Amino acid sequence: MGTTLFTNCVFSWRSPQHMQMPPSVHSLCQSSPLESEILRTRAASSSKESGSIIGEIERHSPLLVSRRTILASGVSLLGLPGDSLAVVKQGPLAGRIPGLSEPDEQGWRTYRRPDEKSGGHGVGWSPIIPYMFSVPQGWGEVPVSIADLGGTEIDLRFENSKEGRLFVIVAPVLRFADDLGDDAKIENIGPPEKVINAFGPEVIGDNVEGKVLSAGISEHNGRKYYQFELEPPHFFITATAAGNRLYLFGVTGSGLQWKRHYKDLKKIAESFLVA
Repeated sequence: MGTTLFTNCVFSWRSPQHMQMPPSVHSLCQSSPLESEILRTRAASSSKESGSIIGEIERHSPLLVSRRTILASGVSLLGLPGDSLAVVKQGPLAGRIPGLSEPDEQGWRTYRRPDEKSGGHGVGWSPIIPYMFSVPQGWGEVPVSIADLGGTEIDLRFENSKEGRLFVIVAPVLRFADDLGDDAKIENIGPPEKVINAFGPEVIGDNVEGKVLSAGISEHNGRKYYQFELEPPHFFITATAAGNRLYLFGVTGSGLQWKRHYKDLKKIAESFLVA
Protein backbone atom coordinates (compact mmCIF):
# COMPACT_ATOMS: atom_id res chain seq x y z
CA MET A 1 0.00 0.00 0.00
CA GLY A 2 1.18 3.56 -0.56
CA THR A 3 2.70 5.70 2.16
CA THR A 4 2.50 9.46 1.71
CA LEU A 5 5.15 11.68 3.36
CA PHE A 6 5.78 15.43 3.27
CA THR A 7 9.37 15.83 2.07
CA ASN A 8 11.28 18.15 -0.23
CA CYS A 9 9.65 16.44 -3.16
CA VAL A 10 6.30 16.31 -1.37
CA PHE A 11 5.77 12.54 -1.65
CA SER A 12 7.57 9.30 -0.99
CA TRP A 13 5.59 6.53 -2.59
CA ARG A 14 6.52 3.02 -1.50
CA SER A 15 5.02 -0.18 -2.81
CA PRO A 16 5.75 -3.87 -2.09
CA GLN A 17 5.92 -4.40 -5.81
CA HIS A 18 8.06 -1.23 -6.37
CA MET A 19 5.44 0.06 -8.72
CA GLN A 20 6.29 2.98 -10.99
CA MET A 21 5.17 6.33 -9.60
CA PRO A 22 2.12 7.94 -11.16
CA PRO A 23 3.14 10.67 -13.64
CA SER A 24 1.77 13.40 -11.40
CA VAL A 25 3.88 12.24 -8.45
CA HIS A 26 7.02 11.79 -10.56
CA SER A 27 6.69 15.28 -12.00
CA LEU A 28 6.12 16.79 -8.59
CA CYS A 29 9.26 15.15 -7.20
CA GLN A 30 11.34 16.60 -10.05
CA SER A 31 10.20 20.17 -9.51
CA SER A 32 12.73 22.96 -9.02
CA PRO A 33 13.94 24.39 -5.67
CA LEU A 34 11.60 27.33 -6.21
CA GLU A 35 8.62 24.96 -6.51
CA SER A 36 9.69 23.06 -3.38
CA GLU A 37 9.94 26.32 -1.46
CA ILE A 38 6.45 27.29 -2.55
CA LEU A 39 5.08 23.99 -1.24
CA ARG A 40 6.90 24.24 2.09
CA THR A 41 5.78 27.79 2.79
CA ARG A 42 2.17 27.20 1.77
CA ALA A 43 1.61 23.74 3.35
CA ALA A 44 0.66 25.22 6.72
CA SER A 45 -2.06 27.42 5.25
CA SER A 46 -5.75 26.55 5.48
CA SER A 47 -7.38 24.03 3.20
CA LYS A 48 -9.04 26.87 1.31
CA GLU A 49 -5.68 27.81 -0.18
CA SER A 50 -4.92 24.36 -1.60
CA GLY A 51 -6.21 25.43 -5.00
CA SER A 52 -3.85 28.41 -5.17
CA ILE A 53 -0.91 26.18 -4.19
CA ILE A 54 -1.52 24.02 -7.22
CA GLY A 55 -2.00 27.12 -9.33
CA GLU A 56 1.43 28.47 -8.38
CA ILE A 57 3.06 25.11 -9.04
CA GLU A 58 1.48 24.93 -12.48
CA ARG A 59 2.69 28.42 -13.38
CA HIS A 60 6.28 27.69 -12.32
CA SER A 61 6.67 24.32 -14.02
CA PRO A 62 5.26 23.05 -17.31
CA LEU A 63 6.06 19.50 -16.13
CA LEU A 64 3.25 19.48 -13.60
CA VAL A 65 -0.15 18.21 -14.52
CA SER A 66 -3.43 19.88 -13.71
CA ARG A 67 -5.15 19.91 -10.31
CA ARG A 68 -7.79 17.54 -11.63
CA THR A 69 -5.13 15.01 -12.69
CA ILE A 70 -3.37 15.21 -9.30
CA LEU A 71 -6.61 14.64 -7.41
CA ALA A 72 -7.64 11.79 -9.69
CA SER A 73 -4.34 10.06 -9.03
CA GLY A 74 -5.59 9.28 -5.53
CA VAL A 75 -2.72 11.05 -3.72
CA SER A 76 -3.41 14.00 -1.43
CA LEU A 77 -1.41 17.08 -2.40
CA LEU A 78 -0.18 17.80 1.12
CA GLY A 79 0.50 14.17 1.95
CA LEU A 80 -2.71 13.83 3.98
CA PRO A 81 -5.67 11.47 3.37
CA GLY A 82 -7.94 14.48 3.05
CA ASP A 83 -10.01 15.41 0.02
CA SER A 84 -8.59 13.11 -2.63
CA LEU A 85 -11.31 11.81 -4.91
CA ALA A 86 -9.85 8.31 -4.71
CA VAL A 87 -9.99 8.05 -0.90
CA VAL A 88 -12.57 5.56 0.34
CA LYS A 89 -13.47 5.83 4.02
CA GLN A 90 -14.46 2.57 5.67
CA GLY A 91 -16.07 2.09 9.06
CA PRO A 92 -15.56 -0.75 11.52
CA LEU A 93 -18.26 -2.78 9.78
CA ALA A 94 -17.08 -2.20 6.23
CA GLY A 95 -18.16 -4.98 3.89
CA ARG A 96 -20.94 -6.26 6.10
CA ILE A 97 -24.35 -6.78 4.51
CA PRO A 98 -27.11 -4.98 6.41
CA GLY A 99 -30.14 -7.01 7.40
CA LEU A 100 -32.23 -4.58 9.44
CA SER A 101 -35.71 -3.57 8.36
CA GLU A 102 -37.24 -0.15 8.73
CA PRO A 103 -38.77 0.49 12.18
CA ASP A 104 -42.37 -0.53 12.75
CA GLU A 105 -45.01 1.56 14.53
CA GLN A 106 -43.42 0.79 17.91
CA GLY A 107 -39.94 1.66 16.66
CA TRP A 108 -38.74 -1.95 16.56
CA ARG A 109 -36.66 -3.27 13.68
CA THR A 110 -36.32 -6.86 12.46
CA TYR A 111 -32.94 -8.32 11.57
CA ARG A 112 -32.81 -11.22 9.12
CA ARG A 113 -29.48 -12.87 8.36
CA PRO A 114 -28.82 -12.03 4.69
CA ASP A 115 -28.62 -14.97 2.32
CA GLU A 116 -25.44 -13.48 0.85
CA LYS A 117 -23.62 -13.20 4.18
CA SER A 118 -20.51 -15.37 4.35
CA GLY A 119 -19.76 -17.84 7.09
CA GLY A 120 -20.11 -21.59 6.86
CA HIS A 121 -18.39 -22.55 10.12
CA GLY A 122 -16.22 -25.29 8.74
CA VAL A 123 -15.41 -27.01 5.48
CA GLY A 124 -18.24 -29.14 4.16
CA TRP A 125 -20.99 -27.35 6.04
CA SER A 126 -24.13 -26.36 4.19
CA PRO A 127 -25.13 -22.67 4.13
CA ILE A 128 -26.43 -21.34 7.43
CA ILE A 129 -30.23 -21.26 7.48
CA PRO A 130 -31.27 -17.62 7.96
CA TYR A 131 -32.50 -16.55 11.38
CA MET A 132 -34.26 -13.40 12.54
CA PHE A 133 -35.04 -11.37 15.63
CA SER A 134 -36.35 -7.93 16.56
CA VAL A 135 -34.66 -5.09 18.44
CA PRO A 136 -35.68 -1.58 19.48
CA GLN A 137 -34.26 1.50 17.80
CA GLY A 138 -30.64 2.14 18.75
CA TRP A 139 -29.42 -1.46 18.53
CA GLY A 140 -26.88 -2.30 15.86
CA GLU A 141 -24.35 -4.89 14.71
CA VAL A 142 -20.85 -4.89 16.19
CA PRO A 143 -17.75 -6.78 14.99
CA VAL A 144 -17.21 -10.38 16.05
CA SER A 145 -13.77 -11.50 17.20
CA ILE A 146 -12.54 -15.11 17.25
CA ALA A 147 -11.17 -14.31 20.70
CA ASP A 148 -14.71 -13.78 22.02
CA LEU A 149 -16.33 -16.28 24.33
CA GLY A 150 -17.74 -18.87 21.96
CA GLY A 151 -14.89 -18.46 19.48
CA THR A 152 -15.57 -18.92 15.78
CA GLU A 153 -19.06 -20.28 16.45
CA ILE A 154 -20.36 -16.77 17.24
CA ASP A 155 -22.05 -15.72 14.04
CA LEU A 156 -23.36 -12.29 15.03
CA ARG A 157 -23.28 -9.64 17.75
CA PHE A 158 -25.63 -6.73 18.38
CA GLU A 159 -25.67 -4.20 21.17
CA ASN A 160 -26.99 -0.97 22.57
CA SER A 161 -24.56 0.56 25.04
CA LYS A 162 -27.41 1.76 27.29
CA GLU A 163 -29.68 -1.28 27.13
CA GLY A 164 -27.72 -4.50 26.63
CA ARG A 165 -26.23 -6.84 24.07
CA LEU A 166 -26.98 -10.07 22.21
CA PHE A 167 -25.21 -12.70 20.15
CA VAL A 168 -25.97 -15.75 18.04
CA ILE A 169 -23.96 -18.96 18.37
CA VAL A 170 -24.21 -21.52 15.57
CA ALA A 171 -22.76 -24.88 16.66
CA PRO A 172 -22.70 -28.34 15.01
CA VAL A 173 -25.22 -30.82 16.36
CA LEU A 174 -22.51 -33.47 15.98
CA ARG A 175 -21.29 -32.31 19.37
CA PHE A 176 -24.30 -34.14 20.79
CA ALA A 177 -24.64 -37.16 18.54
CA ASP A 178 -23.56 -38.41 15.12
CA ASP A 179 -26.92 -39.81 14.04
CA LEU A 180 -29.11 -36.69 13.94
CA GLY A 181 -28.88 -36.29 10.17
CA ASP A 182 -29.05 -33.04 8.22
CA ASP A 183 -32.42 -31.92 9.56
CA ALA A 184 -32.00 -32.03 13.30
CA LYS A 185 -34.72 -30.99 15.72
CA ILE A 186 -34.07 -29.62 19.16
CA GLU A 187 -36.25 -32.30 20.76
CA ASN A 188 -34.12 -35.00 19.12
CA ILE A 189 -31.04 -33.56 20.79
CA GLY A 190 -32.64 -33.85 24.19
CA PRO A 191 -34.82 -32.11 26.77
CA PRO A 192 -34.18 -28.49 27.80
CA GLU A 193 -32.07 -29.57 30.80
CA LYS A 194 -29.60 -31.44 28.60
CA VAL A 195 -29.22 -28.55 26.16
CA ILE A 196 -28.72 -25.84 28.77
CA ASN A 197 -26.28 -27.95 30.81
CA ALA A 198 -24.23 -28.73 27.72
CA PHE A 199 -24.14 -25.30 26.09
CA GLY A 200 -24.94 -22.91 28.93
CA PRO A 201 -21.30 -22.65 30.04
CA GLU A 202 -20.29 -21.50 26.54
CA VAL A 203 -22.91 -18.75 26.67
CA ILE A 204 -22.34 -17.38 30.18
CA GLY A 205 -18.75 -18.53 30.76
CA ASP A 206 -19.63 -20.52 33.86
CA ASN A 207 -21.46 -23.59 35.06
CA VAL A 208 -25.24 -23.11 34.83
CA GLU A 209 -26.06 -25.29 37.85
CA GLY A 210 -28.33 -23.38 40.21
CA LYS A 211 -28.60 -20.43 37.81
CA VAL A 212 -31.59 -21.43 35.67
CA LEU A 213 -34.54 -19.41 36.97
CA SER A 214 -37.00 -20.68 34.36
CA ALA A 215 -37.19 -22.97 31.34
CA GLY A 216 -39.92 -23.28 28.75
CA ILE A 217 -40.76 -24.52 25.27
CA SER A 218 -42.43 -22.57 22.46
CA GLU A 219 -43.25 -23.58 18.90
CA HIS A 220 -43.39 -21.66 15.63
CA ASN A 221 -44.14 -23.20 12.21
CA GLY A 222 -43.48 -26.68 13.58
CA ARG A 223 -40.07 -25.79 15.04
CA LYS A 224 -39.58 -25.97 18.81
CA TYR A 225 -37.58 -23.43 20.79
CA TYR A 226 -36.18 -23.89 24.29
CA GLN A 227 -36.22 -20.67 26.28
CA PHE A 228 -34.29 -20.04 29.50
CA GLU A 229 -33.74 -17.23 31.98
CA LEU A 230 -30.54 -17.37 34.03
CA GLU A 231 -29.20 -15.38 36.97
CA PRO A 232 -26.46 -14.52 37.77
CA PRO A 233 -25.31 -13.32 35.31
CA HIS A 234 -28.51 -11.99 33.78
CA PHE A 235 -29.24 -13.92 30.59
CA PHE A 236 -32.08 -14.93 28.32
CA ILE A 237 -31.17 -17.89 26.10
CA THR A 238 -33.23 -19.25 23.21
CA ALA A 239 -32.13 -22.53 21.62
CA THR A 240 -33.32 -24.43 18.57
CA ALA A 241 -31.95 -26.74 15.85
CA ALA A 242 -32.15 -26.48 12.08
CA GLY A 243 -30.27 -28.35 9.37
CA ASN A 244 -27.14 -29.78 10.98
CA ARG A 245 -26.69 -26.96 13.50
CA LEU A 246 -27.80 -25.84 16.92
CA TYR A 247 -28.71 -22.16 17.26
CA LEU A 248 -28.21 -20.39 20.58
CA PHE A 249 -29.49 -16.85 20.98
CA GLY A 250 -28.21 -15.02 24.05
CA VAL A 251 -29.49 -11.70 25.37
CA THR A 252 -27.81 -10.10 28.37
CA GLY A 253 -27.15 -6.85 30.21
CA SER A 254 -25.72 -5.38 33.37
CA GLY A 255 -27.71 -5.33 36.60
CA LEU A 256 -28.92 -1.80 35.94
CA GLN A 257 -29.75 -2.55 32.29
CA TRP A 258 -31.64 -5.66 33.36
CA LYS A 259 -33.67 -3.66 35.84
CA ARG A 260 -34.51 -0.83 33.43
CA HIS A 261 -34.99 -2.79 30.20
CA TYR A 262 -36.08 -6.24 31.36
CA LYS A 263 -39.28 -6.29 29.28
CA ASP A 264 -37.53 -5.25 26.10
CA LEU A 265 -34.67 -7.71 26.60
CA LYS A 266 -37.15 -10.52 27.15
CA LYS A 267 -39.10 -9.48 24.05
CA ILE A 268 -35.87 -9.58 22.03
CA ALA A 269 -35.09 -13.10 23.28
CA GLU A 270 -38.58 -14.37 22.48
CA SER A 271 -38.49 -12.90 18.96
CA PHE A 272 -35.69 -15.22 17.76
CA LEU A 273 -36.78 -17.50 14.91
CA VAL A 274 -35.03 -19.67 12.32
CA ALA A 275 -36.54 -19.69 8.81
